[in-house]
Amino acid sequence: MGPKRARDDDARETRLRRRVVAPAASVDPTVFVSTIGSGKDVRVAYQGVPGAYSEGAALAAYEDCTTVPKSQFDDVYAATEAKEVDRAVLPFENSLGGSIHRNYDLILSHKLHVVGEVYYRVNHCLLALPGQKIEDLKRAQSHPQALAQCEGYLTNLHMVREAVDDTAGAAKAIAENGTKGVAAVASARAAELYGLEVYDSGIQDDKSNVTRFLALSREPIPPTETTQPFKTSIAVSLKEEPGALFKALACFSLRNINMTKIESRPLRTNPVTSAGANQSMQFTYLFYIDLEANMADENMRNAIRHLQETATFLRVLGSYPRDCSSLTGGNSCNS
Repeated sequence: MGPKRARDDDARETRLRRRVVAPAASVDPTVFVSTIGSGKDVRVAYQGVPGAYSEGAALAAYEDCTTVPKSQFDDVYAATEAKEVDRAVLPFENSLGGSIHRNYDLILSHKLHVVGEVYYRVNHCLLALPGQKIEDLKRAQSHPQALAQCEGYLTNLHMVREAVDDTAGAAKAIAENGTKGVAAVASARAAELYGLEVYDSGIQDDKSNVTRFLALSREPIPPTETTQPFKTSIAVSLKEEPGALFKALACFSLRNINMTKIESRPLRTNPVTSAGANQSMQFTYLFYIDLEANMADENMRNAIRHLQETATFLRVLGSYPRDCSSLTGGNSCNS
């Protein structure tokens, strides 16, 4: 199907399906606030202990919210579904470490919707009990990714690296046990919460260290036309045939919809297939795709209908306001 035919079909569908859409409501960086109240009325779950970067992202998304720490990612999903909290804020990808695959897998096994995103800048600090010299610190404890992100710095200090489950958890353990000679790689907020001293800050090897967090809710944002830039996230599996992915992406390129991310993961319900008894095995993949579009737009809805023709599975994970912050502190959506 050529571009002209796609435009003609879209115009025909638009005439058939045209409807009045309510004016846009006021939105915060991630969600229509009016649906859940504001301030301390909002309870937000995150993985980790107080002082974790995930807590910082939750507070960036919902200022003055009540944060609720959970031990594991699974616990965050469960608490949100059980109405123990209003929102979940979870990390999905890091600019240095890549995707957090566990959360991509979990989002499909739970009935939650993406209602926003937060790009959170990670600023690693070297924390330890007060009254020591930096040369006295022989060991560094933190999450494996945090240690890897500060490898050059820690190597220069000849510090032995010890992996633990959580950045802020390392700081908390050092404070509670009164352990000297050991530092935690964690946030400045963790130092404040647990009475530690910040011996150095910004110790990550790459200063452009950013984690993308997604806010999840039991209910999606209602499709509403707005001038605010939106993203839509989908999960899709395709038929096993030549050009299947090309055809799928053409549904969006023909309509001038920009794709910002594509990620493939094994389809867990049917990870390995075979075309026949004498055929080699093949892995079956699910694609996670982020698009700069709003599900309230007829153009985007037409693209999704077009995609359904070739998809064996399709789920819209959420349509939500984009985080337009940039590394320099400006608004990238206005550039």
